[in-house]
Amino acid sequence: MSSYPSIDTEVLRTFVAIADQGGFTRAGELVNRTQSAVSMQMKRLEEDVLQRKLFERDGRQVRLTPEGQVLLGYARRILKLHSEVFNTLREPHMVGLVRIGTPDDYVMRFLPGILKQFSKAYPLIQIELHCESSTVLMQRRDLALTVISRETGKEIGELLRTERMVWAAAPCFCVEDHDAVPLAVSGADCLYTQWTRAALDASGRDYRLAYHSTNVAAIQAVVSAGLAAMICMESLVTEDLRVLGSDEGFPPLPSMNLHLLRNPQITSPITECLAEYILEGFRL
Repeated sequence: MSSYPSIDTEVLRTFVAIADQGGFTRAGELVNRTQSAVSMQMKRLEEDVLQRKLFERDGRQVRLTPEGQVLLGYARRILKLHSEVFNTLREPHMVGLVRIGTPDDYVMRFLPGILKQFSKAYPLIQIELHCESSTVLMQRRDLALTVISRETGKEIGELLRTERMVWAAAPCFCVEDHDAVPLAVSGADCLYTQWTRAALDASGRDYRLAYHSTNVAAIQAVVSAGLAAMICMESLVTEDLRVLGSDEGFPPLPSMNLHLLRNPQITSPITECLAEYILEGFRL
């Protein structure tokens, strides 16, 4: 049997942090290591263990090489399995409650698959799900894990994914029928609402806030009925909706960054394990 050098899971954890954070310094902050220690780890991984170049360096930013992208997929799977092994064998009857918070549109798109996989591995753990706006969720201190939306340049926590924001409406919605475009929006503190108004104000497009609800399902029902337009993540545009573009007078929108926050005051093997499932599930 061929003998290969081993890769320590802490090295893989650092490697994943670099890939997620886009640099050695921020990755070091995440894994509690200095920038020089992170650099040394990666140098050994590249030169001594794998003998492959994993990073392309561009100033302070780093990008993964094709070989690095391959390793990233394996590293995520290895770390997930490593976590499952220790949690299952050290505490084979893991029970307890985890409170997590997320805007409700993410629940429909991402959470079902994540929670299904998690419940298979840990069927005795109870999940308490709180759905509110990112602004409200960031003020709460009773949640172990929180998924929030952030603008580019205002990153916090761990990046889950970046989503393109689009204007959406039902196929029957005719823009020309309205002097002022009717919009369906969430609360005034919602980032979506702020972006909606700022984009249309800047473009000079007339609009009115025709429908308001903090419930995403209610907003989507109104939009699907052809009563209003809305903005949403591109991945949430369902078959009964269409994207409205610049040819219909709708300005471009910023991208949305989704982040995971871990509450340092509420930590346990259960929360750390669920966090890993969330990280992987949002990146699929």
